[in-house]
Amino acid sequence: MLVHAIPADLTYEFAADVRAGLSKRGQKELLSKYLYDDVGSALFEVICHLPEYGLTRADERLLRRHAEEIVERLPVPIAVAELGSGSGKKTRQILEAFCRRQPTRYYPIEISRAALAMCERELSDIDCISILGFEREYLDGLREVAAQRRSGQALLVLFLGSTIGNFDRMAGLKFLNQVRRNLQPGDSMLLGTDLVKPSAQLIAAYDDELGVTAAFNLNVLARINRELDGNFDLRKFEHVAKINHHARSVEMHLRSMCRQTVEIPASDISVDFREGETIWTESSHKYSPEDVVEIARTAGFRCDVQWIDEEWPFAENLLIAE
Repeated sequence: MLVHAIPADLTYEFAADVRAGLSKRGQKELLSKYLYDDVGSALFEVICHLPEYGLTRADERLLRRHAEEIVERLPVPIAVAELGSGSGKKTRQILEAFCRRQPTRYYPIEISRAALAMCERELSDIDCISILGFEREYLDGLREVAAQRRSGQALLVLFLGSTIGNFDRMAGLKFLNQVRRNLQPGDSMLLGTDLVKPSAQLIAAYDDELGVTAAFNLNVLARINRELDGNFDLRKFEHVAKINHHARSVEMHLRSMCRQTVEIPASDISVDFREGETIWTESSHKYSPEDVVEIARTAGFRCDVQWIDEEWPFAENLLIAE
C-alpha cells in the first residue's frame, strides 16, 4: 500500500490544540482525535473486543448481513474512501462484496500510520483490490481522494463505527455538510450511528472492569509527555465516564486526584489543576433513527435505507448525496 504521509507540522498543531484546550476557562478539554495515536489506536482495538462494548460487534453484524444489499444499491464504477479505517477488519465484508462486481480502489484515511499498516495487512489479500492510504485528517484526505476520481466514477464514503458521535449535534451536522461538499450528486455515504440505550449499559461500555478504556483515555496524557515534553504524572489522574442526559451522550473525562501543576514546554504552558477538576477528552452522542434522517436531510443527503441491529441498538445508514 502506498501511503501519503501526514504533513510534518502535525506536532505544532498538536501543541497549539493542547495549549488552547488546557488554557480554557471553566472546563479544560483535549480534542478526541488525539486519543488515537499508535498506542491509542491499538488500545481501541482491544476495547472493541471487550464484552461490555457491543458497538463494534453490532457494526460488524450489520455489515456482514447486509454487505451485498448495500453494494447492489450503488452504481458502478465506484471508488471507496473510508474515514478512520482503523484495522480495516470491519470493512472487509463491504470490500469483498464490491470486488465480486468490479476491481475496486480503496482509500483508507487515518491519522495513525500504524492503523494504516494494520489495514493493509488485514485487507491486501482480497482479490481485485488496490489500496492507497492517506495519513491525513478526515476532510483533508477526502479532498485528495475526490480530486483523484475518474470521469464517470462514483464515490462511496464509509464512516463506520460511531465516530460521528464524537461530534456534538451541531458539529456533526457541520461535518456531514463538509463531507457533502466534497461529493457529487448521486455519491453516497455509509454512516454508522450508535442508538440511544440504557445508561447502565453505556457506563459499563465506557468504563470497563479491566480498565482498558481507562488506559486508552490516560494515554492522551502520556502522548503529551512523549511528544510535547509534558510532565503529567498519570498516577495522579483517573478515568471517569458519565452520562450527559441533556446531550444524550457519554462523556469521558480525566480527573485530577489532587492539586497539581503540569508543565508542557512544547505548548509553552503551565497548567494548574484543582483536586477533582477534569479534562474532557471525548463525547459519544447517541441517536434515534429519526435523528439520523433529519440530520442527513439538513446536510444535503437523502437517507435511502437504515439497517438496525436489535441486540445492541445501532444503525448503518446509507445516505445519497442530492
